[in-house]
Parts: sequence; C-alpha cells; structure tokens
Amino acid sequence: MKKLRVGLIFGGRSVEHEVSLTSARAVLEHLDPARYDVVPIGVTRKGRWLTSADAKSLLGDELLEEAGTRVALTADPEIGGLVPVENGQARVGLDVVFPLIHGTGGEDGSLQGLLELAGMAYVGSGVLGSSLGMDKIAMKAAFTVAGLPTVPYLSFTRHRIETGLEIVTGEIETGIGFPCFTKPANGGSSVGIRKIHGAGELEEGLREAARYDRRVLVEQGIDGQEVECAVLGNETPEASVIGEIIPCREFYDYSAKYLEEGSELVVPARLPARTAGLVREMALSAFKAIDAAGMARVDFFVRRTDGGIFVNEINTIPGFTPISMYPRLWEASGVGFSRLLDRLIALALERHQERTATRREWTPELPARGASTMSRRDD
Repeated sequence: MKKLRVGLIFGGRSVEHEVSLTSARAVLEHLDPARYDVVPIGVTRKGRWLTSADAKSLLGDELLEEAGTRVALTADPEIGGLVPVENGQARVGLDVVFPLIHGTGGEDGSLQGLLELAGMAYVGSGVLGSSLGMDKIAMKAAFTVAGLPTVPYLSFTRHRIETGLEIVTGEIETGIGFPCFTKPANGGSSVGIRKIHGAGELEEGLREAARYDRRVLVEQGIDGQEVECAVLGNETPEASVIGEIIPCREFYDYSAKYLEEGSELVVPARLPARTAGLVREMALSAFKAIDAAGMARVDFFVRRTDGGIFVNEINTIPGFTPISMYPRLWEASGVGFSRLLDRLIALALERHQERTATRREWTPELPARGASTMSRRDD
C-alpha cells in the first residue's frame, strides 16, 4: 500500500502556539509510520513556514527558525505542496494536510481558505465552519437559529468599550448581572477570559478581553457542570461518550488546563442517562449548525438547579495534547488515538473528493437562431 504524505502544520502566531506544539507531538507519536510519511510544517511566531527531515527538531520546547528550512504553501493548485523559499531546495508534494494550529490564523478559516485555494485535502472543517466555530458571537447566533439554548450574553466592540465604557458597564449590569464572564470573541484555551464577581472587576475584565480581539463577549455566569462531547464525521457525524471537567481553579482557565495540577477529567460524566443522551444529540446539532466537518469538541453547561443544558461553544480544532478531552473521549468510546487519526485523514480525503465534484465552470446556453434575446417578465 502506497503511504500517504501528510503535512502536519503546527505552531502559528496565536497565543496558543505552545499548545499547538504539544498537540503536534502527540499526533506525530500516534501516526502509523507504515501508513504515512509525515512532513512537519512549523509556523513560527513571526509567521515563517519551516520544514525539516527530522520532525522532532521542529517540535522542541520552542519552534526555532534555525531548526528547519523555509518553505511556502502557495494558492496554486497545480503545485500541490510546499515550495522552496531558497534555491537548492526541492518541492515537497502533499496528499493531505493536518492543521493543528489552534486559535487565530489556524482555526478561524484563514488557513482553510489557503488550503482551499491550493486545492488540497485537509483534516477538519472548511472555511465557513472554521470561521463560525472560532467567533463566539457568530457561533451563538448560528446556535440560536438552530434552536439550541445558549447562556444569555451581550457583545461589544473594542471601540465601544474605549469610547463608552460607562454605558457598556451599565448595559452589562442591567442585562447580564453578576457573576459573568468577559471573553475575546475569537480565541481559545481560555486566554483573555475573566470571571467577574462584581462591578468593581468589570472594567479590567473588558479591557483584558479587548487586548486579544476587537470584539468582546460577556456571558452570564451559570452554576453548572462543565461537560464536553466529541464529534467525528462529515455528513453523518457520530458523538462520543460525555466527559466532565472539574477544574482545580474557580473556572477552567489556561492555568487550570495546562499549568497546574489538580483539574479532573471524568469520563463518563456524572450525568443521568437521559441528560447524557440529550447532550450527545445537541452536540451533533451544534456540529451541523455551523457546517463543521471531520472533528469538533462541543462544550456544555448543565445547570445544577434544574438540569438545564446550555451549549457553550464548539472547537473545530480541539486539543490533541496528552491531557486533551477529544482523544480521551474517543478512547472511552472505543476508538484509540491512532485509529482516530486514521479516521480523520480518511474523512479529509472524503470531503476533498466531494469538493472536487462541485462544478467550477458554466457556459450559458445561447438562444436558438431567430429567437428573441430579450427576457420576458411575467406580470
């Protein structure tokens, strides 16, 4: 069997650069070398693209420019891979790309747009699904249209916060109340998110979120269990068992996820069977609502007082680190890490084949000789 050449893209210019490297190390470790030739593609914090014959040299504690040679991915579909930036390098063809850049520049549709222009097969959602999955405000709008319950929220631009802070804080106090959460609309790994307990913390929370995006989301705080469901598939997606997050801090922030010990990931979640079934159904609905593909992790709150379920967000490039919930949930559902990667690559090739079936050319039919070329409007 001919091995597939897989371009593994990681790093990037987002605040989740280190998380991306950790995900890439885990994926590299579990990709079957008998089935795949892996081409590592590291994107530095400056945005330079590097590759190397030795993948591990690019996946140290930091992505260093001297660890690889510079390449570029062009939008020309006839190239079909990486092109050298310097003379003397050879072009590197790719069969499929596995994007593992978390956050902006990798998960928001921009990288997917480049891969679309290049005519390449790639793992995960397309431009639309990626964009909607990254922008929490647009995402919630899509969920609302699909009839999915979300936590009450308000949204503001950085400009409004800077020029009308008093009005903004008044709207939040009246419309949302406390506790609440201030979040950048685009971002991941809880970077820039703060839990606001009262009016005295609101200004700094808004300014912190606005440092990471020009649009800010303010959500009402919910006393509930944090549970997650993994989704796998294209047109007929499947939902995993449900997992539960028990953070070691007041909420599941960056430190609780990656820096401190003590957070618990409970699989399966401590939920009644009926609630767990509803969460799985809603995860599939959320996946379809944004036109996701391949993979996603959908996060929920289950309110403690009455068991009400709220969709929090969907992540179209979930973490693949050793502690990440996405591979753990599929492991608990009977799909091991290596088999999961095989499925994702097969789904990428399937979706690419579907894309190529779409017609790109159209020739209008000319009117018959002697027929009028004027269109007639029916009253």
